[in-house]
Amino acid sequence: MKVTLRKRNQGGKTSLYLDYYHKGKRKTEYLKLYLDPNPKSKDERELNKKTLQLAETIRAQRQIEIQNGIYGFRDNEKMKGSFLAYIELLSEKRSGSSGNYGNWKSMLKHLKAFANPKVTFAEVDKKFVQDFKEYLDNEAIAHSNQGLSQNSKYSYFNKLRAALKQAIKDGILPTNPAEGVDAFKQGEPEREFLTLEELQAAVEAECDMPQLKSAFIFSCLTGLRWSDIQKLLWSEVQHSNDLGHYIRFRQQKTKGAETLPISEQAVSLLGERKEPTDRVFKGLEYSSWHNLKLQQWMMRAGITKTISFHCARHTYATLQLTAGTDIYTVSKLLGHRELKTTQIYAKIIDDKKKEAANKIQIKL
Repeated sequence: MKVTLRKRNQGGKTSLYLDYYHKGKRKTEYLKLYLDPNPKSKDERELNKKTLQLAETIRAQRQIEIQNGIYGFRDNEKMKGSFLAYIELLSEKRSGSSGNYGNWKSMLKHLKAFANPKVTFAEVDKKFVQDFKEYLDNEAIAHSNQGLSQNSKYSYFNKLRAALKQAIKDGILPTNPAEGVDAFKQGEPEREFLTLEELQAAVEAECDMPQLKSAFIFSCLTGLRWSDIQKLLWSEVQHSNDLGHYIRFRQQKTKGAETLPISEQAVSLLGERKEPTDRVFKGLEYSSWHNLKLQQWMMRAGITKTISFHCARHTYATLQLTAGTDIYTVSKLLGHRELKTTQIYAKIIDDKKKEAANKIQIKL
């Protein structure tokens, strides 16, 4: 059965509905979602876009649900249901959280590489879980064509365990096949960053994408994540006599409301102020091509480290601590919920101090 998203004009609005077609028979499901057929303003066009995205998400979920039904999800033989289709459905439910959604999709990619595409819940036993863990540990390949990092193994295996727990809640599995299988231990996260000298060299070096360069340096000066910079609006860049320049925004990752003071130097990177609803860094994208251009820019600056955009946030944290800002203040500036998250940066500073102390060697 195929599910198609369709439109129909009704009472001055465009109604969205799903068209189900199977073996010559057709039925419809109205979603109670509507488009403005003649959007005039930017807000109206944006609303149409979001409504379409929501409708497409519902269509994809319905298709998965029907696929599940083909394999037995809609009868009493739930153990015959498609395990991979169920995981895909759980992944799509997390599409509103980019980071978490990405981890689920990556786990699903490795699960599809490991398992028979028609694997059923009846075949998911303790040995299946143990074998998948060993696959992640010894065979799975990351984008870099190398084995997975310790934290990737930890994350993907925990996603599988979460899915199995959900399957028990949904009444599909009677017991948890992951019971008794030890999880991966979480690795110490790497925090690559630029020194002040390296940051200055990057500022002076040419980048093929000026917008990318400005956004990266802005992150180095503010500690903002990629996700928050990418969606930053001019209405969120504010000024008052008491606070000076600051950004009032809601973190994409934690959903927490933040007020972040920023320097005059950071403001100077933003250019001419546009309309309140315009994005500050318009056209900024995340892709392998942009990552390549970022690394090429670093190489021009004489920096041999492997630098991603997130390293700018690490740079901000380490430079603040190096300059003597107390760890509690840095934690608040970064929007961390727990101080222990910020303490990772303090450990980096301590390690650098030890490294510096051991550089001076004389014969005694």
